[in-house]
Amino acid sequence: MSAQNPTFCDPFLHALPVSSVAISTLKSPFETETVCASDSVAERLDELQIDLGEGPCWTALRSGAPVLVHDVRHAEHAAWPVLHTAITEYGLLSVFAFPLIVGTLRIGAVDLYRQTPGSFTSAHVTRAQTLADTAALLVLQRAMDRLPAEDDDPSSADNPYSRRDIPQATGMVIEQAKVSAEDALLLIRARAFAENQSVREVAARLIAREITLSR
Repeated sequence: MSAQNPTFCDPFLHALPVSSVAISTLKSPFETETVCASDSVAERLDELQIDLGEGPCWTALRSGAPVLVHDVRHAEHAAWPVLHTAITEYGLLSVFAFPLIVGTLRIGAVDLYRQTPGSFTSAHVTRAQTLADTAALLVLQRAMDRLPAEDDDPSSADNPYSRRDIPQATGMVIEQAKVSAEDALLLIRARAFAENQSVREVAARLIAREITLSR
């Protein structure tokens, strides 16, 4: 996707006091790429972060917590000096980054920019993180949809009894991650993909309590 296809970015623009949005995937097994950008400036800043390996998106991903820079001009000891300069040169004065996390999978981040300085309220932070959690599921679903159906994927199986561990494991993930059955299965599939295992193998490990998929 590019700045011409900001579908995943639109909810942030509509729900928050921001002027630009970019979403990127940053961690294996996903491609390191821009998923969407609301405009050419957000797209360019996202490309810079990916090229440099520095920026608020990387900080949010690695820490698993929001990055809130209320006034870029007065941010002291920036951990990303090159991007810090680029943000101000584009006339943006605030940047807020939120990690994209589903269960134990850290996928990427969303960067939110605006042209005026000012802090996010606690309500804005909560709303942004909720939108980021939703975006993470959508990005994960998109990645999984690109994969060919696996024999061990219950969605492609004619006989559900041959994969009796998977419903049990799905129920465990529903409880662990507090997600729907559909999203729980998505998490199991994503873990299987990330670790080059079958869905059935990951389900067995979940039932044996060798792994969990809670955040």
